[in-house]
Amino acid sequence: MISFTPWSALGGGALIGLAAVSLLWFDGRIAGVSGIAAGLWFRPADRLWRVLFLAGLIAGTALWTWYAGRGTGGRTSFPPALLVLAGLLVGYGTALAGGCTSGHGVCGLARLSLRSFIATLVFLSVAMFTTYVVRHVLLVS
Repeated sequence: MISFTPWSALGGGALIGLAAVSLLWFDGRIAGVSGIAAGLWFRPADRLWRVLFLAGLIAGTALWTWYAGRGTGGRTSFPPALLVLAGLLVGYGTALAGGCTSGHGVCGLARLSLRSFIATLVFLSVAMFTTYVVRHVLLVS
């Protein structure tokens, strides 16, 4: 079942943009979530803002779940091994691209970065191809 809710998508996008702009304006940092998370282990000197940013992401999800009165809609039908493999591949791709979807797709595109444009094109193309293979070749729903 496909369910598209344009108003909540617009609101969520605006909040993501507001968070990214706020982090850049107030702290001079790019809101790349994978880089922020990796910095928890590799840059202990500036751990506090990273913890607060990531806690805000989790709290926002919890708040929306409470407000909407339903679960987050997580996919429970995928085999755990496939989810682990997907997570490892995403982590590898993030390291290879020097950033993640939020860093390149939100912040990089907003700054008109050619590197981010190419990275976003690549990861969206791979995501569409992967979705096609998983749904129509492997028949995992």
